[in-house]
Amino acid sequence: MKILLIHQNFPGQYKHIAAALVARGDEVTALCIEDNPVLAGVRVVRYGPKRGNTPKIHPWVQETETKVIRGEACFRAARQLQVQGYRPDIICAHPGWGEALFVKEVWPRIPLLNYFEFYYHAHGADVGFDPEFPENPDEAPRLLAKNFANLMNLEQCDAGVSPTAWQKSTHPVSFQHKIRVIHEGVNTAAITPKTDTQITLREKARVLRAGDEIVTFVNRNLEPYRGYHSFIRALPEIQRRRPKAHILIVGGDGVSYGSRPAQGTTYREQFLNEVRSDIDFQRLDFVGTIPYPAFIGLLQISAVHVYLTYPFVLSWSMLEAMSAGCLVVGSRTAPVEEVIRHGDNGLLVDFFSPQQIAEQVVQTLELPGDFALLRQRARQTIIDRYDLKRICLPQHLAYIDELAGQVTI
Repeated sequence: MKILLIHQNFPGQYKHIAAALVARGDEVTALCIEDNPVLAGVRVVRYGPKRGNTPKIHPWVQETETKVIRGEACFRAARQLQVQGYRPDIICAHPGWGEALFVKEVWPRIPLLNYFEFYYHAHGADVGFDPEFPENPDEAPRLLAKNFANLMNLEQCDAGVSPTAWQKSTHPVSFQHKIRVIHEGVNTAAITPKTDTQITLREKARVLRAGDEIVTFVNRNLEPYRGYHSFIRALPEIQRRRPKAHILIVGGDGVSYGSRPAQGTTYREQFLNEVRSDIDFQRLDFVGTIPYPAFIGLLQISAVHVYLTYPFVLSWSMLEAMSAGCLVVGSRTAPVEEVIRHGDNGLLVDFFSPQQIAEQVVQTLELPGDFALLRQRARQTIIDRYDLKRICLPQHLAYIDELAGQVTI
Protein backbone atom coordinates (compact mmCIF):
# COMPACT_ATOMS: atom_id res chain seq x y z
CA MET A 1 0.00 0.00 0.00
CA LYS A 2 0.87 3.66 -0.26
CA ILE A 3 0.62 5.19 3.20
CA LEU A 4 0.92 8.88 4.02
CA LEU A 5 1.97 9.82 7.56
CA ILE A 6 1.52 13.42 8.70
CA HIS A 7 3.23 14.67 11.86
CA GLN A 8 4.88 18.07 12.24
CA ASN A 9 7.65 16.46 14.32
CA PHE A 10 7.85 13.16 12.42
CA PRO A 11 8.32 10.41 13.36
CA GLY A 12 6.80 11.22 16.79
CA GLN A 13 4.13 8.64 17.58
CA TYR A 14 4.69 7.02 14.17
CA LYS A 15 8.25 5.88 14.78
CA HIS A 16 7.48 2.18 15.19
CA ILE A 17 4.48 2.18 12.85
CA ALA A 18 6.51 3.68 10.01
CA ALA A 19 9.32 1.16 10.48
CA ALA A 20 6.84 -1.75 10.54
CA LEU A 21 5.07 -0.53 7.40
CA VAL A 22 8.38 -0.24 5.55
CA ALA A 23 9.47 -3.67 6.79
CA ARG A 24 6.37 -5.34 5.39
CA GLY A 25 6.84 -3.68 1.99
CA ASP A 26 4.51 -0.69 2.07
CA GLU A 27 5.45 2.58 0.40
CA VAL A 28 5.61 5.17 3.19
CA THR A 29 5.66 8.93 2.69
CA ALA A 30 5.83 11.43 5.57
CA LEU A 31 4.85 15.09 5.60
CA CYS A 32 6.54 17.12 8.34
CA ILE A 33 8.09 20.44 9.32
CA GLU A 34 10.94 19.51 11.66
CA ASP A 35 14.29 18.40 10.27
CA ASN A 36 14.60 15.15 12.24
CA PRO A 37 16.71 12.19 11.10
CA VAL A 38 15.01 10.29 8.29
CA LEU A 39 13.79 6.77 9.01
CA ALA A 40 15.16 4.18 6.61
CA GLY A 41 12.79 3.50 3.74
CA VAL A 42 10.54 6.52 4.38
CA ARG A 43 10.25 9.29 1.81
CA VAL A 44 10.11 12.56 3.77
CA VAL A 45 8.52 15.66 2.28
CA ARG A 46 9.01 18.81 4.33
CA TYR A 47 6.88 21.92 4.22
CA GLY A 48 6.94 25.24 6.03
CA PRO A 49 4.43 27.95 6.90
CA LYS A 50 4.58 30.94 4.57
CA ARG A 51 3.54 33.52 7.16
CA GLY A 52 3.28 34.16 10.87
CA ASN A 53 0.41 35.17 13.11
CA THR A 54 -1.49 38.38 12.49
CA PRO A 55 -0.25 41.17 14.76
CA LYS A 56 -2.68 42.00 17.57
CA ILE A 57 -5.01 39.14 16.65
CA HIS A 58 -7.48 38.27 19.40
CA PRO A 59 -5.56 36.07 21.87
CA TRP A 60 -8.37 33.51 22.07
CA VAL A 61 -8.04 32.71 18.36
CA GLN A 62 -4.29 33.08 17.97
CA GLU A 63 -3.72 29.34 18.37
CA THR A 64 -6.48 28.59 15.89
CA GLU A 65 -4.84 30.91 13.37
CA THR A 66 -1.50 29.17 13.96
CA LYS A 67 -3.12 25.81 13.21
CA VAL A 68 -4.79 27.15 10.08
CA ILE A 69 -1.44 28.49 8.87
CA ARG A 70 0.17 25.10 9.44
CA GLY A 71 -2.84 23.37 7.89
CA GLU A 72 -2.49 25.55 4.81
CA ALA A 73 1.21 24.68 4.47
CA CYS A 74 0.46 20.98 4.77
CA PHE A 75 -2.46 21.30 2.33
CA ARG A 76 -0.21 22.90 -0.29
CA ALA A 77 2.46 20.22 0.15
CA ALA A 78 -0.20 17.52 -0.18
CA ARG A 79 -1.64 19.23 -3.26
CA GLN A 80 1.83 19.23 -4.83
CA LEU A 81 2.11 15.49 -4.21
CA GLN A 82 -1.29 15.01 -5.82
CA VAL A 83 -0.25 17.02 -8.90
CA GLN A 84 2.77 14.74 -9.19
CA GLY A 85 0.41 11.76 -9.34
CA TYR A 86 0.67 10.58 -5.73
CA ARG A 87 -2.45 8.96 -4.29
CA PRO A 88 -2.22 7.22 -0.90
CA ASP A 89 -4.38 4.32 0.20
CA ILE A 90 -4.70 5.79 3.69
CA ILE A 91 -3.57 8.90 5.56
CA CYS A 92 -2.50 8.73 9.22
CA ALA A 93 -2.13 12.12 10.90
CA HIS A 94 -1.44 13.74 14.23
CA PRO A 95 -3.78 16.73 13.96
CA GLY A 96 -2.68 18.50 17.13
CA TRP A 97 -0.84 21.33 15.36
CA GLY A 98 -3.34 21.82 12.51
CA GLU A 99 -1.69 19.79 9.75
CA ALA A 100 -4.69 17.55 9.07
CA LEU A 101 -7.32 20.29 8.78
CA PHE A 102 -7.51 20.38 4.98
CA VAL A 103 -6.00 17.14 3.65
CA LYS A 104 -9.45 15.70 2.91
CA GLU A 105 -9.83 18.49 0.36
CA VAL A 106 -6.88 16.98 -1.49
CA TRP A 107 -7.93 13.34 -1.25
CA PRO A 108 -11.63 13.38 -0.23
CA ARG A 109 -12.15 9.65 -0.80
CA ILE A 110 -9.05 8.43 1.03
CA PRO A 111 -9.54 7.30 4.66
CA LEU A 112 -8.04 9.66 7.25
CA LEU A 113 -6.96 8.12 10.58
CA ASN A 114 -6.21 10.80 13.18
CA TYR A 115 -4.32 10.42 16.45
CA PHE A 116 -6.41 12.10 19.15
CA GLU A 117 -4.35 12.89 22.22
CA PHE A 118 -6.56 15.20 24.27
CA TYR A 119 -9.66 17.38 24.06
CA TYR A 120 -9.61 20.52 26.18
CA HIS A 121 -12.03 21.11 29.04
CA ALA A 122 -12.54 24.22 31.11
CA HIS A 123 -13.64 22.08 34.06
CA GLY A 124 -13.18 18.54 35.28
CA ALA A 125 -9.78 17.69 33.81
CA ASP A 126 -6.43 19.49 34.03
CA VAL A 127 -7.70 23.07 34.24
CA GLY A 128 -8.73 23.99 37.76
CA PHE A 129 -7.32 20.74 39.14
CA ASP A 130 -4.56 22.39 41.17
CA PRO A 131 -5.85 25.04 43.62
CA GLU A 132 -2.32 26.41 43.95
CA PHE A 133 -2.72 27.81 40.44
CA PRO A 134 -6.13 29.53 40.33
CA GLU A 135 -7.93 29.75 37.03
CA ASN A 136 -7.59 32.89 34.97
CA PRO A 137 -11.10 34.26 34.25
CA ASP A 138 -10.22 34.18 30.55
CA GLU A 139 -9.08 30.55 30.65
CA ALA A 140 -12.44 28.89 29.96
CA PRO A 141 -13.18 30.86 26.75
CA ARG A 142 -9.59 30.41 25.58
CA LEU A 143 -9.84 26.64 26.05
CA LEU A 144 -13.14 26.48 24.21
CA ALA A 145 -11.46 28.32 21.36
CA LYS A 146 -8.57 25.81 21.37
CA ASN A 147 -11.16 23.17 20.47
CA PHE A 148 -12.22 24.89 17.23
CA ALA A 149 -9.56 22.93 15.34
CA ASN A 150 -10.16 19.78 17.41
CA LEU A 151 -13.82 19.75 16.42
CA MET A 152 -12.97 20.18 12.74
CA ASN A 153 -10.45 17.35 12.96
CA LEU A 154 -13.02 15.10 14.59
CA GLU A 155 -15.57 15.91 11.91
CA GLN A 156 -13.13 15.57 9.00
CA CYS A 157 -11.53 12.24 9.90
CA ASP A 158 -12.89 8.80 9.10
CA ALA A 159 -11.48 7.26 12.28
CA GLY A 160 -9.19 7.98 15.20
CA VAL A 161 -7.02 6.42 17.85
CA SER A 162 -6.32 7.49 21.43
CA PRO A 163 -3.62 5.97 23.65
CA THR A 164 -5.80 5.52 26.75
CA ALA A 165 -9.51 5.09 27.43
CA TRP A 166 -9.53 8.20 29.59
CA GLN A 167 -7.95 10.34 26.88
CA LYS A 168 -10.59 9.06 24.47
CA SER A 169 -13.28 9.94 27.01
CA THR A 170 -12.24 13.61 27.02
CA HIS A 171 -13.57 13.95 23.47
CA PRO A 172 -17.23 14.78 22.78
CA VAL A 173 -19.51 11.77 23.15
CA SER A 174 -20.95 12.36 19.69
CA PHE A 175 -17.52 11.61 18.15
CA GLN A 176 -16.22 8.89 20.46
CA HIS A 177 -17.61 6.15 18.21
CA LYS A 178 -14.91 7.12 15.71
CA ILE A 179 -12.06 6.60 18.17
CA ARG A 180 -10.43 3.29 19.04
CA VAL A 181 -8.09 2.94 22.05
CA ILE A 182 -4.66 1.79 20.85
CA HIS A 183 -1.52 2.79 22.70
CA GLU A 184 1.72 3.41 20.81
CA GLY A 185 3.28 0.56 22.76
CA VAL A 186 6.39 -0.13 24.83
CA ASN A 187 9.32 -2.20 23.61
CA THR A 188 9.38 -4.61 26.55
CA ALA A 189 12.13 -6.67 24.92
CA ALA A 190 14.47 -3.67 25.02
CA ILE A 191 13.29 -2.11 28.29
CA THR A 192 13.86 -4.81 30.87
CA PRO A 193 15.00 -5.10 34.49
CA LYS A 194 18.81 -5.37 34.81
CA THR A 195 20.47 -5.91 38.16
CA ASP A 196 24.00 -5.15 36.93
CA THR A 197 23.30 -1.62 35.66
CA GLN A 198 25.28 1.22 37.16
CA ILE A 199 25.46 4.99 36.62
CA THR A 200 28.42 7.24 37.37
CA LEU A 201 27.86 10.76 38.67
CA ARG A 202 31.06 12.33 37.42
CA GLU A 203 30.87 15.56 39.40
CA LYS A 204 30.52 13.64 42.65
CA ALA A 205 32.76 10.74 41.60
CA ARG A 206 30.03 8.42 42.77
CA VAL A 207 28.70 5.22 41.23
CA LEU A 208 25.02 4.31 41.72
CA ARG A 209 23.89 0.72 41.24
CA ALA A 210 20.73 -1.33 41.25
CA GLY A 211 20.08 -2.19 44.88
CA ASP A 212 21.00 1.28 46.15
CA GLU A 213 18.28 3.51 47.57
CA ILE A 214 17.69 5.43 44.36
CA VAL A 215 14.55 7.55 44.01
CA THR A 216 13.86 8.66 40.43
CA PHE A 217 11.60 11.36 39.03
CA VAL A 218 11.37 11.99 35.27
CA ASN A 219 9.57 14.63 33.20
CA ARG A 220 10.26 16.34 29.90
CA ASN A 221 10.15 19.59 31.87
CA LEU A 222 9.93 20.10 35.63
CA GLU A 223 6.57 21.79 36.10
CA PRO A 224 3.36 21.62 38.14
CA TYR A 225 1.41 19.67 35.49
CA ARG A 226 3.65 16.70 36.25
CA GLY A 227 3.72 17.23 40.01
CA TYR A 228 7.24 18.57 40.38
CA HIS A 229 6.15 20.92 43.19
CA SER A 230 4.57 18.09 45.20
CA PHE A 231 7.59 15.86 44.71
CA ILE A 232 10.23 18.44 45.64
CA ARG A 233 8.31 19.26 48.82
CA ALA A 234 8.46 15.59 49.80
CA LEU A 235 12.26 15.40 49.56
CA PRO A 236 13.26 16.84 52.97
CA GLU A 237 11.25 14.15 54.75
CA ILE A 238 12.54 11.38 52.47
CA GLN A 239 16.13 12.43 53.02
CA ARG A 240 15.64 12.90 56.77
CA ARG A 241 14.26 9.40 57.25
CA ARG A 242 16.46 7.63 54.69
CA PRO A 243 20.02 8.98 55.06
CA LYS A 244 21.28 6.71 52.24
CA ALA A 245 18.59 7.69 49.74
CA HIS A 246 19.82 9.41 46.58
CA ILE A 247 17.40 11.41 44.43
CA LEU A 248 17.80 11.62 40.65
CA ILE A 249 15.60 14.13 38.82
CA VAL A 250 15.44 14.18 35.02
CA GLY A 251 13.88 17.09 33.13
CA GLY A 252 14.42 20.47 31.57
CA ASP A 253 13.60 23.96 32.79
CA GLY A 254 11.05 24.77 30.10
CA VAL A 255 7.27 24.53 30.19
CA SER A 256 5.48 21.85 28.20
CA TYR A 257 2.00 22.44 29.58
CA GLY A 258 0.11 25.16 31.40
CA SER A 259 1.18 28.66 32.33
CA ARG A 260 4.75 29.88 32.67
CA PRO A 261 6.39 30.81 35.98
CA ALA A 262 7.18 34.39 36.95
CA GLN A 263 9.59 36.08 34.55
CA GLY A 264 13.23 35.42 35.31
CA THR A 265 12.73 32.13 37.12
CA THR A 266 11.93 28.48 36.47
CA TYR A 267 9.60 26.13 38.26
CA ARG A 268 12.63 24.05 39.19
CA GLU A 269 14.22 26.92 41.10
CA GLN A 270 10.96 28.36 42.38
CA PHE A 271 9.92 25.23 44.26
CA LEU A 272 13.44 24.11 45.13
CA ASN A 273 13.93 27.43 46.93
CA GLU A 274 11.05 26.53 49.26
CA VAL A 275 12.97 23.56 50.67
CA ARG A 276 16.56 24.43 49.82
CA SER A 277 17.68 24.80 53.45
CA ASP A 278 16.36 21.30 54.25
CA ILE A 279 17.96 19.49 51.29
CA ASP A 280 21.20 17.52 51.28
CA PHE A 281 22.51 18.32 47.81
CA GLN A 282 25.11 15.59 48.05
CA ARG A 283 22.19 13.19 47.72
CA LEU A 284 20.20 15.08 45.09
CA ASP A 285 21.07 15.46 41.42
CA PHE A 286 19.23 17.35 38.71
CA VAL A 287 20.60 15.66 35.61
CA GLY A 288 18.64 17.74 33.06
CA THR A 289 17.73 16.04 29.82
CA ILE A 290 19.68 12.88 29.09
CA PRO A 291 20.09 10.46 26.15
CA TYR A 292 17.50 7.70 25.95
CA PRO A 293 19.89 4.83 26.83
CA ALA A 294 20.95 6.73 29.97
CA PHE A 295 17.28 7.22 30.85
CA ILE A 296 16.65 3.46 30.62
CA GLY A 297 19.73 2.80 32.76
CA LEU A 298 18.42 5.23 35.35
CA LEU A 299 15.13 3.31 35.49
CA GLN A 300 17.01 0.03 35.88
CA ILE A 301 18.80 1.22 39.03
CA SER A 302 15.70 2.86 40.50
CA ALA A 303 14.49 1.58 43.86
CA VAL A 304 11.30 3.63 43.56
CA HIS A 305 10.08 5.76 40.68
CA VAL A 306 7.68 8.63 41.37
CA TYR A 307 5.25 9.68 38.65
CA LEU A 308 2.75 12.47 39.31
CA THR A 309 0.41 14.18 36.87
CA TYR A 310 -2.65 16.34 36.56
CA PRO A 311 -5.53 14.53 34.79
CA PHE A 312 -3.90 14.84 31.39
CA VAL A 313 -1.97 12.94 28.72
CA LEU A 314 -0.20 9.86 30.13
CA SER A 315 3.60 10.03 29.81
CA TRP A 316 5.45 7.24 28.02
CA SER A 317 8.00 7.36 30.85
CA MET A 318 5.60 5.83 33.38
CA LEU A 319 4.95 2.78 31.22
CA GLU A 320 8.65 2.49 30.39
CA ALA A 321 9.44 2.59 34.12
CA MET A 322 7.02 -0.27 34.72
CA SER A 323 8.55 -2.23 31.83
CA ALA A 324 11.97 -1.79 33.45
CA GLY A 325 10.58 -3.35 36.62
CA CYS A 326 10.34 -0.14 38.61
CA LEU A 327 8.19 0.15 41.67
CA VAL A 328 6.08 3.14 40.65
CA VAL A 329 4.53 5.50 43.17
CA GLY A 330 1.95 7.28 41.04
CA SER A 331 -0.66 9.94 41.62
CA ARG A 332 -4.23 8.88 42.17
CA THR A 333 -5.34 10.68 39.02
CA ALA A 334 -6.58 9.82 35.55
CA PRO A 335 -5.19 8.23 33.46
CA VAL A 336 -2.62 6.78 35.92
CA GLU A 337 -5.39 4.81 37.61
CA GLU A 338 -6.16 3.18 34.28
CA VAL A 339 -2.80 1.41 34.47
CA ILE A 340 -1.75 1.18 38.14
CA ARG A 341 -3.82 -0.72 40.70
CA HIS A 342 -2.78 0.26 44.21
CA GLY A 343 -1.06 -2.58 46.03
CA ASP A 344 -1.14 -4.84 42.97
CA ASN A 345 1.24 -3.47 40.33
CA GLY A 346 2.24 -0.18 41.94
CA LEU A 347 1.26 2.33 44.59
CA LEU A 348 -1.01 5.37 44.37
CA VAL A 349 -0.80 8.55 46.42
CA ASP A 350 -2.57 11.88 46.73
CA PHE A 351 -1.10 14.22 44.12
CA PHE A 352 -1.32 17.16 46.54
CA SER A 353 0.23 15.48 49.60
CA PRO A 354 4.03 15.69 49.94
CA GLN A 355 3.61 13.92 53.28
CA GLN A 356 1.87 10.94 51.69
CA ILE A 357 4.37 10.83 48.84
CA ALA A 358 7.27 10.86 51.31
CA GLU A 359 5.65 8.22 53.53
CA GLN A 360 5.07 5.86 50.62
CA VAL A 361 8.59 6.32 49.24
CA VAL A 362 10.16 5.79 52.67
CA GLN A 363 8.13 2.64 53.21
CA THR A 364 9.31 1.15 49.92
CA LEU A 365 12.93 1.94 50.76
CA GLU A 366 12.65 0.48 54.26
CA LEU A 367 11.13 -2.82 53.13
CA PRO A 368 12.09 -3.38 49.49
CA GLY A 369 11.42 -7.10 49.69
CA ASP A 370 7.80 -6.48 50.53
CA PHE A 371 7.28 -4.86 47.15
CA ALA A 372 9.17 -7.25 44.86
CA LEU A 373 5.94 -8.81 43.62
CA LEU A 374 4.56 -5.40 42.70
CA ARG A 375 7.60 -4.75 40.53
CA GLN A 376 7.07 -8.07 38.74
CA ARG A 377 3.40 -7.33 38.22
CA ALA A 378 4.19 -3.85 36.94
CA ARG A 379 6.32 -5.30 34.17
CA GLN A 380 3.73 -8.01 33.45
CA THR A 381 1.06 -5.32 33.08
CA ILE A 382 3.07 -3.68 30.32
CA ILE A 383 3.77 -7.01 28.63
CA ASP A 384 0.09 -8.00 28.74
CA ARG A 385 -1.47 -4.66 27.75
CA TYR A 386 1.11 -2.38 26.15
CA ASP A 387 3.75 -4.58 24.52
CA LEU A 388 4.83 -2.94 21.28
CA LYS A 389 5.43 -5.97 19.09
CA ARG A 390 2.78 -8.36 20.41
CA ILE A 391 -0.11 -6.05 21.27
CA CYS A 392 -0.06 -2.42 20.18
CA LEU A 393 1.73 -2.49 16.84
CA PRO A 394 -0.35 -5.40 15.46
CA GLN A 395 -3.53 -3.62 16.58
CA HIS A 396 -2.49 -0.41 14.87
CA LEU A 397 -1.42 -2.12 11.65
CA ALA A 398 -4.64 -4.12 11.55
CA TYR A 399 -6.64 -0.91 11.95
CA ILE A 400 -4.73 0.75 9.13
CA ASP A 401 -5.39 -2.26 6.88
CA GLU A 402 -9.06 -2.31 7.87
CA LEU A 403 -9.52 1.36 7.01
CA ALA A 404 -7.45 1.20 3.83
CA GLY A 405 -9.90 -1.37 2.56
CA GLN A 406 -12.59 1.33 2.67
CA VAL A 407 -11.06 3.43 -0.12
CA THR A 408 -13.76 4.84 -2.37
CA ILE A 409 -12.85 4.94 -6.07
